[in-house]
Amino acid sequence: MALERHRVVITAAERVRDEIRAQGHDADRVHAYAYACDLTDPASVREFAAAVAARTDHVDVLVNNGSRYQHGTDLLSASDEDVVDTLASGATGTVLATKAFLPLLLKSAKPDVVTMVSGCGEAGHDRSDAHDAHDAFYAAKSTQAGSTEILSRRLRDRGVRVISLYPPDFDNHDPLSEAWEAAPRTAKDPLTAQSLVDCVFFAIGRPRDCFIKSFHFEQV
Repeated sequence: MALERHRVVITAAERVRDEIRAQGHDADRVHAYAYACDLTDPASVREFAAAVAARTDHVDVLVNNGSRYQHGTDLLSASDEDVVDTLASGATGTVLATKAFLPLLLKSAKPDVVTMVSGCGEAGHDRSDAHDAHDAFYAAKSTQAGSTEILSRRLRDRGVRVISLYPPDFDNHDPLSEAWEAAPRTAKDPLTAQSLVDCVFFAIGRPRDCFIKSFHFEQV
């Protein structure tokens, strides 16, 4: 099973890499590479960071958006292994990835760590249709929230901004589809992935004295 998940990850990464290259960016300035990384395996995370370090001397932005999705109707429907895997990928994996890439971030003149926490990481949140009964996912996201909160304070003196997003369930359109630009974005509509991307670009584009710690959203 671990090998099959590994194949899925690298295949998806390779597809995204090819899509970026197909956009016709200047090959001398924009490079896209695909790597496989098992967030539940510390050695895999270290190897991933080392592979990136072999290609560049610094990293400007680290985006933590990897997390195991747990299927099932309630906690009893999940195996113990599923619970451990969900917590390890969403919680431990985020901390390990940030730790592994921190040396490269500290070499950047504008380092940012962006973590997609989810509204499930907010205290008292219980309205996610996607993860309604997945207690392990809520636990992982709550851990992410606590970790990013303290990291934001501890890394500020080193110039690293730690930005967290707490979106509710949102419409996740393919960026290369017509829906990406055509999706309605009014006050009555669900949040879109495009709006989340806009928030990230806004935050990392601010002057370095502007530390936007988190984005919280109303749920329709």
